[in-house]
Amino acid sequence: MNYELKNKVAIITGASSGYGVGIARKFKKAGAKLWIVARRKELLQDVAQDLGVNYFVGDIRNPEDWDQLFEEVIRAEGRVDILVNNAGSAIKIEELTGQEDKAIRESLEVNLLGAIYGSKRAAGLMVKQKSGTIVNVSSICSIQAWPGWSVYAAAKAGLEQFSKSLYVELRNKGVRVNCITPSWGNTSFTEASKLPEFDSDIQNRVIQPEEMGEIVLNICCLPDHLVVPEMVVLPMVQEIVPY
Repeated sequence: MNYELKNKVAIITGASSGYGVGIARKFKKAGAKLWIVARRKELLQDVAQDLGVNYFVGDIRNPEDWDQLFEEVIRAEGRVDILVNNAGSAIKIEELTGQEDKAIRESLEVNLLGAIYGSKRAAGLMVKQKSGTIVNVSSICSIQAWPGWSVYAAAKAGLEQFSKSLYVELRNKGVRVNCITPSWGNTSFTEASKLPEFDSDIQNRVIQPEEMGEIVLNICCLPDHLVVPEMVVLPMVQEIVPY
């Protein structure tokens, strides 16, 4: 397979750290015309400068930010070939009775609505082009269950069902929709969600950011007539016992 994205215009959200940076590195190496997006300006600028790519400081929860992003990309590039909805956040991992309504709403906005807003705008362009790829990054929490993760899991489960439904809507219009469901990863999400820190051995055996980048790149480089609607990625070091 030819793992090249030469002259393909790609947008990656949540690209100031973690999986987003790993995906951006692989896309840049493959020749994509890359736009990376995140809220944290200084971190995003550092990544953009390191990779030599365009960046946009914005909040995926705001439709207006999405509109401005797509206006800038279209003005500069004339098209959008790939959208990777990678941005997400644990917000607050706690049993439902301890959650504030504000945190619940924010979790749904960051982990579900943001991707829907972005996909809507990308889909409109891609249908006109009769080509394009949308990749949504979900979480193993969408198909398993652990205490304290109910709100986050609900948002990610919604993202998976949204991805399936959007795939059905766009399949006959030349647009591919993919949903990747990863588990443990060596990213700042572990710290942000207040999970126990990995020891160095486990840290090296969970999903690495550039490994996720390779997976997303491979999916986007499939021949146009092929698609991977769903993919679950687990590190073999992790044992999952449902419920």
